[in-house]
Amino acid sequence: MVHDDTANLIDYPETAPTAPTAPTVAIVVFDGVTMFELAAAHDVFGTEVTTASGAPLYRVLVCGPTPSVTTDMRLRMEVPHGLDALACAQTVVVPPPLTPDEVPAEVLDALRRARERGQRILSLCTGAFVLAAAGILDGHTATTHWAECDDLARRYPRVRVDPGVLYVDEGDLLTSAGSAASLDLCLHVVQRDYGTEVATKVARDLVIPLHRAGGQAQYIETPVPESSSGDLFADTISWLQANLDQEVTVADLAARAAMSPRTFARRFPASTGTTPLTWIVKERVRLAQRLLETTDLPVDVIAGKSGFGTADNLRKHFGRILRTTPQSYRRTFQAPKSPESPESTKSRAAQAG
Repeated sequence: MVHDDTANLIDYPETAPTAPTAPTVAIVVFDGVTMFELAAAHDVFGTEVTTASGAPLYRVLVCGPTPSVTTDMRLRMEVPHGLDALACAQTVVVPPPLTPDEVPAEVLDALRRARERGQRILSLCTGAFVLAAAGILDGHTATTHWAECDDLARRYPRVRVDPGVLYVDEGDLLTSAGSAASLDLCLHVVQRDYGTEVATKVARDLVIPLHRAGGQAQYIETPVPESSSGDLFADTISWLQANLDQEVTVADLAARAAMSPRTFARRFPASTGTTPLTWIVKERVRLAQRLLETTDLPVDVIAGKSGFGTADNLRKHFGRILRTTPQSYRRTFQAPKSPESPESTKSRAAQAG
């Protein structure tokens, strides 16, 4: 359909609509807004699930600075409400922009006013950059997609960035991690507002779990560093990666690298960014992850192979670093097995006979 921008401008609302009985959720859109998170927020808050009296859970308003916007997929969409409609909303949702630095100034101003009014504000994925640019996250803990956390922390040092969680809830200021975590956060808000039973109905309607175990740390891929040929220090790191089940000390590793323990202890953080103990624990967790993904070994056996010794020790470090349990991680990431064909079953039975 061809959009008549002139007609849209004539019909564009000049005043905020009357506040309805159901709480209002205003979703802010602008050029470059990402479709996935926009749809996620609209699906959750625009759910057909109702209260016990049959009333809708929320009224959803899509608001923006212009009568129409172009999304990240280059699709043109009409915007039924202006930014002044934010004034009647209890909750304001900010989806991620395609380019954070190109969010219109009037959007940032509208978000600042919403914050001053005490409205609840959610950012989804890299929508945290929009809130940070508006100064709303200063002095607060926030998260965003794990690949963007370092950049958020670098550009906005007054924001405490937590890269390990699926979302952060600070009461009236909430931020989510990557795309799917937008659904986690929106469902969390429904649960806060209406309780677990209603939120579970919304989740079922979307065919997703109400809660996902763990944080986004379990989704981060950490490449194994390549060793340089002839470098005893790098060779020692490679040996350690291949022998994580062995008990070692800094003195043992220093001797293998032909260094004094003091020199080795200085070289290690300069090369890896962390201490030997922290590095070893994280590498052991990574090995446990691979074994959980690719084998059916019991957890206590994996604990031994990955150097943790006991299943309890593995669970402790797994939970601290990945914020989930080994069994939950396995259920999420282990590849499903192909069903055995009747022919192969018969063949195996014939061989056994």
